[in-house]
Order: sequence, then C-alpha cells, then structure tokens
Amino acid sequence: MAITSANQLELLQTAEAVAREKMIDPGLVVEAMEESLARAAKSRYGSEMDIRVSIDRRTGRATFTRVRTVVEDEELENYQAEMTVEQAKQYMADPKVGDTYVEEVPPVEMGRIAAQSAKQVILQKVREAERDRQYEEFKDRAGTIINGQVKREEYGNVIVDVGRGEAILRRNEKIGRESYRPNDRIRCYIKDVRREARGPQIFLSRTAPEFMAELFKMEVPEIYDGIIEIKAVARDPGSRAKIAVISYDGSIDPVGACVGMRGSRVQAVVNELQGEKIDIIPWNEDQPTFLVNALQPAEVTKVVLDEEAERIEVVVPEEQLSLAIGRRGQNVRLASQLTGLDIDIMTEAEESARRQKEFEERTQLFMDTLDLDEFFAQLLVSEGFTNLEEVAYVEQDELLVIDGVDEGTAEELQTRAREYLEEQARKALASARELGAEDSLIDFDGLTPQMIEVLAKDGIKTLEDFATCADWELAGGWTTANGERIKDDGLLEPFDVSLEEAQALVMTARVELGWVDPADLETAEDDSAEEDEDATADEDAQAPEEARD
Repeated sequence: MAITSANQLELLQTAEAVAREKMIDPGLVVEAMEESLARAAKSRYGSEMDIRVSIDRRTGRATFTRVRTVVEDEELENYQAEMTVEQAKQYMADPKVGDTYVEEVPPVEMGRIAAQSAKQVILQKVREAERDRQYEEFKDRAGTIINGQVKREEYGNVIVDVGRGEAILRRNEKIGRESYRPNDRIRCYIKDVRREARGPQIFLSRTAPEFMAELFKMEVPEIYDGIIEIKAVARDPGSRAKIAVISYDGSIDPVGACVGMRGSRVQAVVNELQGEKIDIIPWNEDQPTFLVNALQPAEVTKVVLDEEAERIEVVVPEEQLSLAIGRRGQNVRLASQLTGLDIDIMTEAEESARRQKEFEERTQLFMDTLDLDEFFAQLLVSEGFTNLEEVAYVEQDELLVIDGVDEGTAEELQTRAREYLEEQARKALASARELGAEDSLIDFDGLTPQMIEVLAKDGIKTLEDFATCADWELAGGWTTANGERIKDDGLLEPFDVSLEEAQALVMTARVELGWVDPADLETAEDDSAEEDEDATADEDAQAPEEARD
C-alpha cells in the first residue's frame, strides 16, 4: 500500500472512527499510525536509520523524514543516524553537537508483512490508550459501588461491562455460589483500580465488608449525612454479618435507623446480599461492653480483658455456649473480626474449674515455700495474695487483716518469704555465673538474678548482648501470619515484663554503653509526648458535642 493522495484522507477518517469506537483521543490513534508507518519505513530504508513520520491533522498527508544528530567525533557509532560536526558542515551553516539535520525521504510502499506489522502497532497503541483512559476514569472511584452488566463468565470469573470499560469480578469475590448469565444486571464494590500491562484493571467484589457498608450508606440517609457512622463490619459472605454503628445525635437510635420502618432498610441490603443475615450492633468505646453487644444473641456472664495481648475471655452460661460460638464458630469468629480481639469462650463451670485450679496451685506454693499448713495457705490466697513477693514486701497492715494473724505472725511470714526469695536469688545468680554471665550484665540495674539466669541460658551473657535485643524478644508479642495471630514468647515474659518496660531496659543499656546519646533519647520522648498531645487534641476536636459534654 502506497501513501498516496487517494488514501491520505482515509487515514484521518480511520483514526476518527477508531477513536469514536474506543472513546479515546483521535490524536492518539494518529500517533499510533505515525509510529507504524515509521516502523514500515525502517524495514525499507534500514533499521539503523532514524526515520520519522508526521501526518498532517487537516489533510492527512504523511511526511517521511530522516533525522541525523550531530555528535562528538569519538561518540560516533551509528553512521546512519549520527554525524560529526565536520560532516554536518556540508548540510548546515554552523553545526553544534546536539543539533539535528532533517531531510525528507520518499514515501514507502507497504508490502503485506509491513502492513500487518503496522496494523499490530496501531492495535497495541489503541489498547494502551484505552487502558489509560479507563484507568484515569475509574481510579478515583475505588471504594464506591458501581452498577454493571454481565458480559461473560470465564473460569468462574465474571467480566462486567461498566459503561466505558470492562471490570472483573473474581470467583473468590462472589457471594456463595451465585452465578450470572450474559446481560444480567449486577451491583458490585470497586475494590481496586490499578494499571496492568494487560487484562482488566478494575477489580470488583461482592464479599468485601466495605460493600455492605456502602449499601447501608445508600439505604440509610443518616449514614450518608454523617449523623450515624459505621465503625466496623465483619462478614461471612452469603451467610451472616455483623455491623457496628454509632449515632452522633442523641435523639437518633443508630440500630433503629439502620433497620428502618418494618425492617425496610436492612431488608433491601439483605436482598442484595443473597439473604445474608445481618446483626446490627451499637458500637461502644468500652471494649468489654462492645464485645458483649457483638456476641448477641448470646448472653454473657463475665468478661476479662487482657489489653496487652489483645485477648479477651468471655464466660457464658452452659446453655448459652453453643449460641455464643455459633454454627461452625461463626458467631464468635465474626465478633472477633468486629472487635479486633482474640476471644476465648468458656462456660461458668469451666471458669470455676480454672479458678479452683489456680487457687490450689497458689495454696500449694505457700505451703511448700513458707512451711504453712493448708488452711493458713488458703487464707493467704483468699485474701488475694498470688506470689511470694507480695507476701514478703507488702505493708504489714495488709497481713494483719487476715483472721488469726498478729504482728508476730505477720513478721514471721515476711521473714520466711524474704529468706526463701533471697536463697532463690543466690542460686539463680550462681547458675548465671556458671553459664558465663559477666559482671556487666549482672550489675545492670533492672534485672533480677532469675532474669539474668534466663538470659544466660539463651546465650545473652554481656550487657552488649542485652543491648542488641529487641523489646518483643524480651517481653513477647503477637504476629499475624496467614490471617492468624501467633504468640511469640518473650524471654522475660514469665516475670511480667511489659513491652514498654523491655524497651526502657534495652535503651538504658544502650545509653550506658554509649551507643545512644541521652539527649537524643529525651528529644525523642518529648516529640512522642507532643504527638500524643496533638492526637488527643485532634480527637477532642472531632468528637461530637454530646460526647464532649
């Protein structure tokens, strides 16, 4: 095919037709044509030449030019696309390095292979432009709901026509076993919009918790207006869900507003989610109270919260256990997702048995270490004493409140406890020295002999060794792997050393060793305190008036 006056106008007409069909800028199609023609010309004149093509946007005339760049003598590599200053003087008046010399060359005749190659270039450029246009249009719509029409289903994934583009609803993002036929209407949540080299860029979901939140926003005007806020959502898609809401207007019940007149609002969401049952729960800042609400419809007898481990123990009556756990653990799993806490559920009988076991263990401890009879040891445990340190160093008045304990008895109890603890400390220190613990670690303030023994057993024998420890290695912590929280045991965890205390000990060791400047440490603490104050001020500023009152 030769680029002649007969088909010059046809180039522009083709470009406009493709642009209209793909809804992209006609200029991008023309640029693709220019590139394809340049590639065909290079196959004719030589791939080392810098051949460029320019198509006039009014007439459609294609101009073929050869470009040569002026370079230094020693940099000359490609004789077809470059020339030296001396060589350029025969074409240019005053050539300088970096100048370009452009000369027009005859148009080429495109053979069948060249025409096919040009067509591929144009199609590729058009696809890229189409994807860019689609990305720009939808990138700000991530996190919203979109209505579309099913085009086809491929290997369980649904391709959805969303107007000016295609999106994909992956098999694992569909609710249950729902299936769609071509031309079915579908409503989805835009989970992600990202640039991809090929394939769809818009990823949809019907299982995301945010999908339910957006549906409620559409059905409940108070949520849309910000009077009611959705604080948390947990879903078992297609089966059951829990949603926590709070009202910033004391006259509006958040649960009632979401349910609607005769359940009309929540029913509209349920219908969209294939009959998924929804528990609407009032949100509460107090975590135990919130958890009691989240475990509805089960009744809770007692809640024990471990804030540091982010775990919570829930005690329920025997007859409520199966209801609290739910079918296949569904109720407690959703409550855990909603609150962000690990939940242990036990019956009153199990909790009573555990408490009895702890009582017996503590009683035996006092009997063995303080040489007491069972009755007296039980008295100590009943008064709340849990370890020897409490007996040894508590104010004597707290021992005198126990029936049958006078000043002499209290003094004898404390003496026995202190002697036992001192003996244990001596043994631990001797063991630590045998394991190789050095004086730098032994003399470090804040570590007991028992702690030093544990550290030495783990190979931490000097203050330098201790200073290289991470706080979680000492105090323990939690990590999340594959969606499950896994406990990391800390070396000093049996001694009730918190993460903050471990961090303070390690930083003190680093200061003593000269690794950290105390002034820098104080600056960091001041900055942290200011950040906390700013955060508190922001929270107060954002809090509703009723809450501040």
